[in-house]
Amino acid sequence: MKRDYYKVLDVPKSSTEAEIKKAYRRLAMKYHPDRNPGDAEAEDRFKEAKEAYEVLTDSQKRAAYDQYGHAGVEAAAAGARGRGAGADAFSDIFGDVFGDIFGTARRAGGRAQVFRGADLRYELELDLPQAVFGHTVEIEIPKLVECEICHGTGAAKGSTPSTCDTCGGVGQVRVSQGFFQLQQTCPKCRGAGTIVRNPCDGCLGQGRVRRARKLSVKIPPGVDSGDRIRLAGEGEAGRNGGPPGDLYVETHVREHPIFERDGEHLSCEVPVSFATAVLGGTVEVPTLDGNVALKIPAETQSGRVFRLRDKGVKPVRGGSRGDLFCRVVVETPVHLSAEQKELIRKLDDSLKHGGPRHAPREKSFFEGVKRFFSSST
Repeated sequence: MKRDYYKVLDVPKSSTEAEIKKAYRRLAMKYHPDRNPGDAEAEDRFKEAKEAYEVLTDSQKRAAYDQYGHAGVEAAAAGARGRGAGADAFSDIFGDVFGDIFGTARRAGGRAQVFRGADLRYELELDLPQAVFGHTVEIEIPKLVECEICHGTGAAKGSTPSTCDTCGGVGQVRVSQGFFQLQQTCPKCRGAGTIVRNPCDGCLGQGRVRRARKLSVKIPPGVDSGDRIRLAGEGEAGRNGGPPGDLYVETHVREHPIFERDGEHLSCEVPVSFATAVLGGTVEVPTLDGNVALKIPAETQSGRVFRLRDKGVKPVRGGSRGDLFCRVVVETPVHLSAEQKELIRKLDDSLKHGGPRHAPREKSFFEGVKRFFSSST
């Protein structure tokens, strides 16, 4: 025995057509056979919901059902079969509802389908200062643009595209597959809805031609590798009057000979002489803003890091500027003369006579080694 159509869709009798359609879409998505393969109960619920929707969205059938119940609907359906209206009714339901669900809805007014142009990507290499402070660069992009001769129609001058006789200008055709009717792109016009019978000499009927376009791209300060800059409408031209795509410029920052970057911070190694590390002094340190003086305290050990505030990168998405971290590397003298070597030996002997107070790290290291081997035995 058939259930009440309003209960099937779980809507009150006062529901509008839009409310009925919304309820049906929810049930159709839930019980559609493609989503529930092999589930007989789900298939029955799907068919039941479809039948209820078909009746309650037809004003004549709904009036007959409200007055006489299922018997009134069956009588109306018998009359409709005599006029050949059954197939059209099912076709309308599929196009209006399942087209919305699965993205194949008929276009209002039978207009031909338009296609948005493809997005493009361009990889742009930058030097570190260009990325940190911003830069304007000119690039050349090969892309499909609208044909200047036919203005995108694909037809020769003095002619226009004609309506596709396969799809009637809609751009899609309906194909029966057993119980269902499916919509697919028209194989003859490829969804355009029109056929170019007299093609343009400039684009050979395609409506687009490949050209290299020069663009000026403004790189904002603070970009890093992997950041993307979107240039709206600078992608490939659309088809059949569709909008153009976008161009995405992806930045890649080249390695710098001095600085390493970590987000908004920079780091570098600063070589200092043995004498400067021992006695202290001042060395010039390069920054992206120019050289600055860095004071090295006496007895500075190799590996010590000094922080120069606000000498890093200001992030592209906002925030305070980062810092520059300078790691001191004490440089060992090379290519010494005999006299210099002798002086070094004398200094070393003098330091040794002073005991461990001149080399506390050395003493600590060897004491640690001694404890390690003692504990192992």
